[in-house]
Amino acid sequence: MEYGLVALWLALYLLLAYVGATVASALFPRFADRGIAFGLPVALVVLWLSTYFLGRFSITAGIWLGVAALVAAAIAVAYRREPVDLRSFGEVAAVFAAVFLFVVWIRALDPAISPLAGEKFLDFGLVQSLLRTDTLPPEDMWFAGEPVAYYYGGHLLTAILTRLTGTAGQYAYNLALAGFYATLVTGVYGLAGAVAAARDIPRRLAAGLSAFFVGVASNLTTPARALLWLLPDGVARWVAGAAGYELSGLANGPGEFYYWDASRVITDDPSDFATYTPARGYSVNEFPLFAWLNGDLHAHMMSTGFLVLTAALCFSYYQTPAEERRRRLALLFGAIPAVGGLMAVTNTWSFPSIAGLTMVTVAMAPASPRTLLPASLRDPLPRDGAAAEGSRIGLAVAVAAGVAILGLLWSLPFWLGVGSGREVTYLPDRSSIAELVGIHGLFVVPFALYLYAQVGRTLDTRRARFVGLGFLGSVALGTILDVAAVGLVLPLLVGAWLFARSPTGRPSSGPLPALADGGERSVGFETVLLVAGAGLVILVEFVFIKENVGRMNTVFKTYMQVWVLWAAAVGPILAWLLTRWRPDDETTRRLVRNGTTVFVVLLVCSTSVYAAIALPNHAGRAGEATLDGTAYLDESHSGEAEAIRWMDREIDGRPNIVTAAPAGYYWVPAEGKGASAPSSLTGIPTVAGWVHEAQYRNNSIYNERVNDVEAIYRGDPDRQRELLRTYDVEYVYNGPAERARYGTITVNQRNGVTEVHRSGQVVIYRVNQSALVAA
Repeated sequence: MEYGLVALWLALYLLLAYVGATVASALFPRFADRGIAFGLPVALVVLWLSTYFLGRFSITAGIWLGVAALVAAAIAVAYRREPVDLRSFGEVAAVFAAVFLFVVWIRALDPAISPLAGEKFLDFGLVQSLLRTDTLPPEDMWFAGEPVAYYYGGHLLTAILTRLTGTAGQYAYNLALAGFYATLVTGVYGLAGAVAAARDIPRRLAAGLSAFFVGVASNLTTPARALLWLLPDGVARWVAGAAGYELSGLANGPGEFYYWDASRVITDDPSDFATYTPARGYSVNEFPLFAWLNGDLHAHMMSTGFLVLTAALCFSYYQTPAEERRRRLALLFGAIPAVGGLMAVTNTWSFPSIAGLTMVTVAMAPASPRTLLPASLRDPLPRDGAAAEGSRIGLAVAVAAGVAILGLLWSLPFWLGVGSGREVTYLPDRSSIAELVGIHGLFVVPFALYLYAQVGRTLDTRRARFVGLGFLGSVALGTILDVAAVGLVLPLLVGAWLFARSPTGRPSSGPLPALADGGERSVGFETVLLVAGAGLVILVEFVFIKENVGRMNTVFKTYMQVWVLWAAAVGPILAWLLTRWRPDDETTRRLVRNGTTVFVVLLVCSTSVYAAIALPNHAGRAGEATLDGTAYLDESHSGEAEAIRWMDREIDGRPNIVTAAPAGYYWVPAEGKGASAPSSLTGIPTVAGWVHEAQYRNNSIYNERVNDVEAIYRGDPDRQRELLRTYDVEYVYNGPAERARYGTITVNQRNGVTEVHRSGQVVIYRVNQSALVAA
């Protein structure tokens, strides 16, 4: 086990967190701890932006300029403000270190960067590509000669940290993975605590609950399967049939548990929508513990901490009074778009959520968005009533558009270079109520209970009961009409919005009155997070991005964002239910207090079942602890291990190679399935790699290269020389997959093609382009 590297990376993270916390204090002056929990993501944003823009000339210069800019900003802020509170920093550092070491333990037991069960070859290949080059954008390791056609911002951030620590890529992969997880959980801990403290709710209770639900909890499908296993067989079959579940996996007993099942809940049945037919199978509905247990260093995971940072910036805006107009404008059009630029290149799927979250915040904040305008434009706008609410929403949309435009400018090189668009398709096959409750129920139930409690404080008991029955009726009606998400989530969205825009008190009749700007509220920023997540859930039930995998990616990338936003909201909500929900009647108060405690305990225990089974299973299959992501090669692929390591060690820069194509998820050399291992594990670009390239570019372009690769290995001599020159190939890799696919190759018979390495089952040839031309 590489304890020295663990200590080095943890020290770097905490140092960046401390320096960044000094800068964060200027962004979050009204937070209980002045935003210490966001010190690390703030520091990473500064480093990333500097490297991203200066990286067109030199990544190394960009990194060190970012370090200098971060230190200078910290000194400037520290000169004007109080220093970072060491006690508060110690609390945040302890949370970060515990979570970081938790994932280090997980990865040390299974560190393999393998092509199965995810996208590890894609992720590691991008990191290795960025470590081999000193300019941006990186060359595509699966499509030699072209810039990468994928969002690589998180991999760039990994490369920055790797260069700062001088770590080899195969170790940095797992250490960066742990750092992204710790950044997410620590950020949610800080945001939930700040939201709770602003409403006089126990801060650590709310923060701890939110940290648990984002970092440990699973969706409800695992406890549901455990319950089915405990029921008598006949009852279990009836319940499973009624809910649309299969009696598989954990439902048949703990021995049948498979950690993968909880991430594949929503079926994606083939149904024609205009000219498109989704793929058969399951959509992906990952939650953080599953994602990090699976171990991809993937975009939807690396972006989560920065989504939380955006939410925190929105909360800072939410807390800022109307008279501090310049601060509010700086947050909206300065800080948030800068994070949006990083998000666009890190996980493009999350970029629209930056603008959407900003829109919801501006519309629901106490200060009216009209106060953002100059007085000459502000005065003609209505100040109260329905017209004022309409103008508030309209201005919020305009602000969101401005944030999106500025975010696009921050990430402009990405859109001009490697960014690519896809068609939006409407009306997909919608999710059932059982699927939605299985995935979102652990959040939806507390949210519904919270809003019901708020109704009970506002209306009399009889009307409150009618509201509760109305919610159940909405769920039933949505289920019948095949719009289950609308029936389940829309009432929560509307209720949260109304309470956020309504005063406290008990109106005797009529709807909840509109809130004058700056009036007192019975709810807080947790409702903004609730509304933002609810909007995403409803959106993906009707709109998805057209791809060859149905709506899998749309659900996949969006639901992770929903989980993060709702996890940050659920801690303050549960803490409020435990400590502040006190009906007037003494008997009812006692029932509520005891019932709420039991409910929270059951929720925590039930959503812990997945971790209680998955983590011991993970540990039980482990070998010797290490963070070397390529250590498995010696055992699983001994015939190629030494050749791949030779390439990584001896070949400098990014010369083009040629390997077997097409390549996919399976690395079975005897069957000609190569998984582009030489390029994926070294970052050295191959002429044609994984079939992902057909999705990123198009089938005809990819297939043309596949045919050219075959011609290089065993085609006409003149054609071989022409293609070797066309693709500027410097090395030809001939391993077991190449022999299985192409048989006896002839490229090694050409003048200028000579053997430079032989080990195991691999021979590598160097191509002398000058000799090819002479021939």
